[in-house]
Amino acid sequence: MTDTRQAVLAALADGPATGPALADRLGVSRAAVWKHVEALRDEGFGVESTDDGYELTEVPEYGADAVAFGLDAPFAVEYHDTVASTNDRARELATDGRENVVVLADRQVGGRGRRDRAWESPSGGVWMSVVLRPDIPPARAPLLTLAMAVAVTDAARAHGVDATIKWPNDVLVSDGKLAGILTEMEGESGRVSWVVVGAGVNANVDPTDLSEGATSLRNEAGPVERRVFVQRVLERFDALRGDLDGVLAAWRERTSTLGRRVRVHLPDGDLVGEAVDVTETGALVVESEGERRVVHAGDCEHLRPV
Repeated sequence: MTDTRQAVLAALADGPATGPALADRLGVSRAAVWKHVEALRDEGFGVESTDDGYELTEVPEYGADAVAFGLDAPFAVEYHDTVASTNDRARELATDGRENVVVLADRQVGGRGRRDRAWESPSGGVWMSVVLRPDIPPARAPLLTLAMAVAVTDAARAHGVDATIKWPNDVLVSDGKLAGILTEMEGESGRVSWVVVGAGVNANVDPTDLSEGATSLRNEAGPVERRVFVQRVLERFDALRGDLDGVLAAWRERTSTLGRRVRVHLPDGDLVGEAVDVTETGALVVESEGERRVVHAGDCEHLRPV
């Protein structure tokens, strides 16, 4: 969406406005205003001509312009009806030098989870990846994963869903998986070149399309307005990335892993014990047989108390 078109939309959000008033306010011709209004209609926005001027009556359910409208965070939005993987597309944008871009899709056909596992991404979900160029050392990059987990959890809770975070990158409702986070990074010489933080959320996914052990916002509390949900996630994430020192505390308050017996699947065998903390780099601290071990990566399984 062009800057002028965004300005027309923002002006209409304040209430009805005549063509001449919009032209004066934006410093463009009345003909230009009309063209932008027609373009907004073509993009799915309801703009009615009334006695008081143009009036905004409807916002599209989803899409780039819909999410960008009213978004209080500095992200450009790129939308696809279908894409192989939002993370793959975000990597392309990162390689091209872009930053602060959100790639959204209604459906992924090649979605990936951790360790390149297939990720079911049917229509109705929220599949998105954020391109960042943070001025942080690589060791702090995992905090961005934790920040996205907090942002998704808070947005789900605002929708009435009692979501929690399971280390390292899942958002759960009870024992059902609601969302997963996948972060990829490129850097050299102790600095980060770019980071892509992907989030896959089972928002309005049909129950028949959910994989075993998964749940959705629709299942738990009814359909969600995806446009608003994405905005809340991005706004919360933007605030958290600007205060990485506060991310760990926010994550600890929302996790269901700490204080639980866990089994962490590691290359050299399983580690069973109590999850007692996470480090400043997002690693899990597990107390097992009187010793504390720091686990940087692995699949974590919540166990019932002995």
